[in-house]
Amino acid sequence: MRWPVSPAAWAALSPAAAFGFQWQLGNTVLVGDAPGRVLFWARLPMLLIALLLGWVLWAWGRRMLGDAAAVGALVLFALDPALIAHGPLVTTDVGCAAFVTLFVFALWRYLQRRTPGRLLLGGLALGAALAAKFSAVFLLPIAALVLLLGTPLPLGRRLLWTAAALVAVAAAAVVVVEAAYFFPRDPWLYVRGLRQVYTGIDPGYLPYMAGEFRRHFWSYELVAYLLKEPLPSVILAGVGLWTIARPGLTVADRACLLVPPAVLAAAYAAFAANLGVRYAIPLLPFLHLIGGAGLAALLAGGRVRRVCAWLLVAWLATAAIGVYPDHLSYFNETACALSEPRQLGLDGGSRCGPHWLDDSNVDWGQGVRQLAAWVQAHPGPEPLRLAYFGSFPPEASGLRYEPLDARILKDRPPVGRYVLSAHIVARLRGALRARPEGGWLLGARPTAIVGHAYYVFDVMGGADMAR
Repeated sequence: MRWPVSPAAWAALSPAAAFGFQWQLGNTVLVGDAPGRVLFWARLPMLLIALLLGWVLWAWGRRMLGDAAAVGALVLFALDPALIAHGPLVTTDVGCAAFVTLFVFALWRYLQRRTPGRLLLGGLALGAALAAKFSAVFLLPIAALVLLLGTPLPLGRRLLWTAAALVAVAAAAVVVVEAAYFFPRDPWLYVRGLRQVYTGIDPGYLPYMAGEFRRHFWSYELVAYLLKEPLPSVILAGVGLWTIARPGLTVADRACLLVPPAVLAAAYAAFAANLGVRYAIPLLPFLHLIGGAGLAALLAGGRVRRVCAWLLVAWLATAAIGVYPDHLSYFNETACALSEPRQLGLDGGSRCGPHWLDDSNVDWGQGVRQLAAWVQAHPGPEPLRLAYFGSFPPEASGLRYEPLDARILKDRPPVGRYVLSAHIVARLRGALRARPEGGWLLGARPTAIVGHAYYVFDVMGGADMAR
């Protein structure tokens, strides 16, 4: 790959300029160096990390819950649209989930038999999680709670064991983090980076949920989980909670299964930016383990329970296949069930996603090639006017268009073909609902929805209505 910035120009960039410059720089690297080849080699290690996560679920599930529950957890993992969508992406979410799960698995093994080697593995996994994403700092209170609850010693000795174990894993984690930063001269570089989390977000930007705009929604990640996870996964997680509450598991088992998702959920509710369910991806492996226990319990029951188990698995597979290849935009059936039940399909309620959420929940600039192929197969008025949400230039995927300011669609626009990214549809409709006079787009029906991410509107002249 060719780095398009000279050393002198790079050194001259200030931190403020560098943040706005990153999108242009990234696009220059991709477009100038064959996007397909660059993305393949960039995403390959991400896929391997996602496979590591699947292996950890299987290995941990077998040891703690049994073979059937491990297979169940692996099925939930492999058919989860969020993990299918984000697994290959060069982002921090699935990598963080993999190393968070590996860390808690290592803690669980240490609680089974306290050896230096198992503690060292926990420290290495903690360092990898911290290097993957800054929000992994919440693993420190998680580790403290898990060790305190899972160590079968008198309180005084338990506190000493916990403190000693935390110091050991933290020391190993620091070495991993420093190595990930190539042992910089500034030993506090990681801390300085942690302080800059969210500093690049527009302070005037208001997150969107269910037609409303607020600075922060406390229930955002919960609502996103309940809408974007397949309903069979949610149901099995509920059955699994009932299953693990019954006798059979140790206190350490339950602590490792329940404490991490509880602490992470509280942390995300308080601190995470309301920009997508992807922030909650580190929760999913624990919920899949719990759901795997629920599936195993159903399969071990009578005929009715076994039939229910297989129906849930079939439903889960249908959701993963039905939304293919647009897994990032998946919403389950509850998204459409009350408002637009006619929009339900094999893809669940994905066509109603923009009614509820925006940003990476519905649209992250993906599917431009699908849109270009659709436009070629369905000629219409030219020029094509596109309101695009994304950073990578659509023209690099062969799409010919005219940039569109979506605000002109508040009222009926001139005759022509208009394409809006799903993120823009969500926010524009939300803004129009707040206007007493409403807006044209609220009643307009799209001609097509391409890739679950692009809404096509053909505005006709004369007596014809907009489609």
